[in-house]
Amino acid sequence: MKIGILNADAVKAEFVAEFGEYPDMFSRLLMAVDPDTEFVTYEVMNGEYPADLDEVDGYLITGSKLSVYDDVAWINALKDFVRKLHAAEKKLVGICFGHQLVAEALGGKTRQANQGWCVGVHKAELTADAAFYGPAAAQFQILSNHKDQVQEMPVGAKLLASTAACPIAMTQVGTHILTFQGHAEFDKGYALGLLNMRREILGESVYLAAVDTLQQDTDSSQVARWVLDFVAS
Repeated sequence: MKIGILNADAVKAEFVAEFGEYPDMFSRLLMAVDPDTEFVTYEVMNGEYPADLDEVDGYLITGSKLSVYDDVAWINALKDFVRKLHAAEKKLVGICFGHQLVAEALGGKTRQANQGWCVGVHKAELTADAAFYGPAAAQFQILSNHKDQVQEMPVGAKLLASTAACPIAMTQVGTHILTFQGHAEFDKGYALGLLNMRREILGESVYLAAVDTLQQDTDSSQVARWVLDFVAS
């Protein structure tokens, strides 16, 4: 299986040596589950896109420091590409910024969350519409690092999971689009680095609470399996 990574950000230089760029994080995550997975990276910030939608089996949109509602040329172009993938019913997975961008591109809404930053390990609970992933009320743990949230799901979407801080944490559109607000690809060391970098912005109480959650286990491998099974299905 070949996955096209639509890379929407660059990792800060001080983190790259240890953790790599975002396509590196996703390839490590997914190849740990299926070593035969192949990847092609498209640097969408530089206008790189496939010549043919079928160059790969499915696409994955990474996180980004920017907001999906920013009026930036490459973000608008990526929304157009999402609409093209949707029309072709091509497999697409959106992560954090990707989750939010799919919503915006397909008629939903993303805004800053009233509760502010959502960081650290969070527990998500599956809904009754998530039967492909597990029974209703089953839970999984995932790292989060975002201030924006999807406020309205895209047209035709089903809600698959919620967290206490993020009601729209996992969605699916048809049988071809799957999105997660959380970051299964993050190493806890990278998550801690981001928390340390934003300590003043987050405020001490939010920062300390988030750091404390990093002692908890995550279900990143399970999420990776869901992603691979979804693209392959």
